[in-house]
Amino acid sequence: MTNQIVLPWIQTYTGKKFDFLNPPVDSICIEDIAHALSNICRYTGHTKKFYSVAQHSVLMADNVLPDEDKLAALLHDATEAYLTDISKPLKNLLPQYCELEDKVYKVIAEKFGLSDKLPDSVKEADLRLLATEKRDLLIGEPGGWTIIKTVNPYPERIEPWSPKEAETLFLEDTDRYFK
Repeated sequence: MTNQIVLPWIQTYTGKKFDFLNPPVDSICIEDIAHALSNICRYTGHTKKFYSVAQHSVLMADNVLPDEDKLAALLHDATEAYLTDISKPLKNLLPQYCELEDKVYKVIAEKFGLSDKLPDSVKEADLRLLATEKRDLLIGEPGGWTIIKTVNPYPERIEPWSPKEAETLFLEDTDRYFK
């Protein structure tokens, strides 16, 4: 077996080269983000039915107020298109991953004209959607979810979409909110 050098990049859905260590703005592509997020399941796959990060993102944009924060809500997890979705408890144990995620988010924010800091409205909507997802998509209660103990879920029930539907709606929202 020969030693192989592993380069710090991936090929994206549209054929772009995404360099993890030095991602140029032109390597960010909304079609790559929509496609990848629509094929990544939230909660590391531990849901009753497949529920994509893209659907989560669309629901975030649907629910966040004010309207000027909708694009930030839609793209708040866009790094996961390049770095994948890692559960928050594990992510908290990986400081280098968190640094890389911050670096990639700054490039995405630059590409779409967003602040590199998420608005408070997006953070609040994310917690409400977390409570809603827990209610609708997860089984049982293994222990206290203290982060959402006092958070009210959204009244609408979540019905998971197919990856194709999630991708299509994500791209439609991008057209609607990215001006």
